[in-house]
Order: sequence, then structure tokens, then C-alpha cells
Amino acid sequence: MINAALLLVLASAPAGAGTIASPPSSAPWLPGAGRAVLSEARVAPPRDRRPNIVLVMADDMGFTDIGCYGGEIQTPALDRLAAGGVRMTQFYNTSRCCPTRASLLTGLYSHQAGIGLMTSDRGTDAYRGDLNRRCVTLAEALGRGGYRAYLSGKWHVTKHVRADGLKHNWPLQRGFDRFYGTITGAGSFYDPTTLCRGNTFITPENDPLYQPERFYYSDAISENAQRFIEDHFDGEHAEAPLFLYVSYTSAHWPMHAPEEEIAAYDGLYDRGFAPVAAARRARAVELGLLDERWQQAPLAREWQSMKHLEWEARNMECYAAMVTRMDRGIAGIVESLEGRGELDNTLFVYLQDNGGCAENMGFRSNAKDLDGVTYEPLGPDGLQMKIWPPMQTRDGRAVRTGPAVMAGPEDSYVSYGPGWASVSNAPFRGFKHDGLEGGISTPFIVHWPAGLGPERAGKIVHAPGHLIDVMPTFLRAGGGAYPAAFSGSEVQPMEGVDLMPHLRGGELERERPLFFEHHGNLAMRDGRFKIVSTYRKAQPVRWALYDMWSDRTELHDLSAEQPGRVAQMASEWQAWAARVGVRRWPY
Repeated sequence: MINAALLLVLASAPAGAGTIASPPSSAPWLPGAGRAVLSEARVAPPRDRRPNIVLVMADDMGFTDIGCYGGEIQTPALDRLAAGGVRMTQFYNTSRCCPTRASLLTGLYSHQAGIGLMTSDRGTDAYRGDLNRRCVTLAEALGRGGYRAYLSGKWHVTKHVRADGLKHNWPLQRGFDRFYGTITGAGSFYDPTTLCRGNTFITPENDPLYQPERFYYSDAISENAQRFIEDHFDGEHAEAPLFLYVSYTSAHWPMHAPEEEIAAYDGLYDRGFAPVAAARRARAVELGLLDERWQQAPLAREWQSMKHLEWEARNMECYAAMVTRMDRGIAGIVESLEGRGELDNTLFVYLQDNGGCAENMGFRSNAKDLDGVTYEPLGPDGLQMKIWPPMQTRDGRAVRTGPAVMAGPEDSYVSYGPGWASVSNAPFRGFKHDGLEGGISTPFIVHWPAGLGPERAGKIVHAPGHLIDVMPTFLRAGGGAYPAAFSGSEVQPMEGVDLMPHLRGGELERERPLFFEHHGNLAMRDGRFKIVSTYRKAQPVRWALYDMWSDRTELHDLSAEQPGRVAQMASEWQAWAARVGVRRWPY
């Protein structure tokens, strides 16, 4: 059984033992990093009362993972934000990490921003793997209106990740005033690759500003975000509104978490996939997030067919611990705002970059091959260059994978696999990568008491939203204008709509359908209907048609019954694909 007493202790504990020192005045890689020393005679200018904006994104998590969306994972901070804010039930991402970040940051479809697939150049403008200059980031757009912009966490929207390489698309060059985090997309939670402060690579051991007793990346992201808040409101920029982007790598593989956090979930997942998925669906229906008519999609695995049940359960225990640890960091961010009287006037948004991840990372064991293998320790300045094995820990141990290795410690490297990914996405079909609902559906929590009004606390809204809507929503809330040109380049128009009228109880007016393409996985949502084509190794496009009102779990294909609707929607998708530069696959 889950250890309730331990959960209570952990919930009241700080997210980490780290302390963040004030940056030295001689730290040129941190523009504006030094905490201002205010003289007693200084008279602060009037506080700009536009809302602060805090955008929190989690990584590789499913629709029903967090408590306020039906999950059993302990997420009291997110549950509190949901209770005091509004939840959207049909908000969409782009089904993979860097395309989602490109779309979120720019208000465009990811192809228009140059990241149609991942961060590698595939020969056309839509697939350069690098943010282009025909877009502006949220930091650049809000910064034009006087916001100070901060990023703590994962960037992952550039192909340039070398210390001695180009940095024109790193955070400080794309509008952020301060940055702590990683440029690339994944890696160890104990020794992340491409860890940076500003434009400078650092290690957990040589960072001059952050030296916790035990480094854990989720804690580091949270605690550096808190420090950005403290420096902003306690320093010389207190009169300006704050934009803070907190981009976690939790719960992306590898499954890494502190042992005491994992212990809180001991035994909870021994019953296997189906009971957990069923309980999640039932709870989400009870909360008003799902329609009772939407049945659970078939799970990817059957529990009794798995060969290593203890290992499978441990993987999910670790995954849950990663989410809870992230939530505790979010609680610290909320407390930093609340303690300065800023929470009510902060537009606080939480979402996830794609659905649960079925990738089998580390399922093939290397443990026997590594018996007795050791490496030279990296030392304080040695950079971790790997995001997956073969690799080593900082102190020289070989990183081990496979069912002989229990998830959690820094010398382990596994994912939780398709079975638990099905549970994360319950009750939907599909995973990360897919255009099915399990790949593109995310929680979307908006907390802003001063802007939404107390009567909206705890409300749930159902109109479809998309990442492209975040830019217009933030600009409208912050009183900013979207530029026609920026830094000498013409900027493409925004694609989305302002969500705020819908969040306040009105109808959401959208003139165009929502479109999707990633790695040959295609979809389009137009009102109650959705078409989907799932790419599987050089197969031709075959559109399925689903009625999202009666069958959001996509179990009943209507394409044979309504071929005319399919043809009309497919034609619209093709026109969009041509407009934004979608390439024929495989690519």
C-alpha cells in the first residue's frame, strides 16, 4: 500500500536542499543576474499592474496522470491551482517535445517555426531543426511590452547544442533575460547534458550559484525558477511584470527519482495496468472531465503477460515519484509568488508537451556486460556528453539498463514502457508521436483569480484549444501587440485565438480547424469531427473519421459511412500542409 504517512512528511518538506547564491557582479553570462542593492533613499517606480505570467510545461506525461485530471499520483500543488482556476478538457499539443515547444513559444504551427520534426536539418525550411527568424518567441513578444523574461529548464528548439557552436537560437538570444537549464531534450536527472547558466555550460559541481547537498534536475529547475522570482520582485525590476517559463524534463525517461520519493508509492502499482486505468477513467468522469460514453481504449499490454512484474511496478513507482517531486517544486514557485502578494495577479498556466511515452528505452539489459566496469570520475568541470547509455555517472560508475536494474538511482537508465504509457493516457488511444488523442491531449490549467474572477474557480471548459492559442492569450492578457516584423525580419501572423473569453465562460470562436502532423502522423480537428492517419512504415495515408462528441477515445471509425466528409476534411488538411511546408514521409 502507498505510505500515506510518508506522503504527508514529503508534502511538507522542501523540494530540495539547494541554496542559490547571489550572482557575482562579474558574471557577464547572466544579464541582469545580480540582485540589486537598494538604498534607503530609493523610491521605487509605480508597479506595472499587468499580470505576471508563469508558464509551466511538463514532459512526456499523459492526460490522467495528475490528480486533478483523475490520476492517483499525488499532485497537491496542481490540484490547488485547478481548484482555484479553470481546466480545459480538450487542449492539444503536437505529440512530441521540440515541435510542441516551437509551437508554444511562437504561436505558430511547428513547421512554420522551422521545427516540423526534431532538431536536425532535413533540407527544407519547415524542417531545419532550428527556430527561424520569421517567428517571435513569447519572451520576445512580451519583452517588447516591458515584461522581464526568465527561463528555467529545457529549451530544445535548436540544433546548435555545442559549447563552441552557434548560440543565435539559445534563450538569451531569443528574448529571455536570464536562463538556467538544458539546451538539448533529455538525459540524466543527476547529471544533465548541456546544462547551462546563461550562455555558459556548467556542471552540477561547478555552478557558482547553485550548490545543493544532492543535485536532482527537477529540484534545480524549481529552485532556480524561485530564485528568478525572488530576484525580480526583490530587486531593481520589481516594477515590471514577470514572464517565467518553467520547462521540466519530468517525467521523460530515464526514470530517475530520489529513493524516499519512490518509497511513498511502494506497492501501489502491483495490481497492474488495467485496474489503474479503470480507476483513472472513473475518477475523470466523476470530475466532469470525460463523458461517460467514452470507453477505455484497449491497453497496449496485459499485466500477466509481462515477464518482470516487480520491475514493471517499480518503473511506475519511480515515474509517479518524478511527477510528485515536480509538483512539490511547483508548490515552491507558487509560494514564492504568494509570499510577495503576486499570486492572484499572476496568469499561471500548466500543460504537458505530449502524451505518455511508449518508447522502450533501456529495456535491453547491459548489466552483465558492465560487471566490474568503472570509469575515471568526470571531476567538477567534466561535462556530461551523453543522453543515454553507454555512459557513466559523475563519480565513474557505469550506467546500467534492463530488467535487472531497478529504476531510480543515477546509475540506472530505463523507461516505463508501453503498458504504463497506456495508463498515463487513459482512456485514450495512442502515445507520444501519434495524432490520436493519447498523443496530443494534455491537461491545461489556468489560474488567475484577478483576471478570471472568483466565480470561475474550479470551472471546467470543453472547447478545443491548441498551443497556437497561447501567444494571443498571453499578449491580450499582458496588453501587448504581436509584431509584423522583428529584428529586421518579417514575422508570420499568429495562427491561434485568444482563449480568455472561453475561460471566463463565453464561447470560443475559431474560424479554422486545428491541424496536426508529426513524423507522418496526421490529424485534423474541426468541431465535433476529427480525421486521423497513423504512419506505420511507408503505408499510404488512410484517413479514419471519429465523432469527438460521442467517441473521443476513437474506437468507432466512421470513414466508410461518411466518405464525403472525409474527402472534404482531407482536402482542407492538404491545403494546410502545403501552406506550412509539410513534407512527404518518410523523411
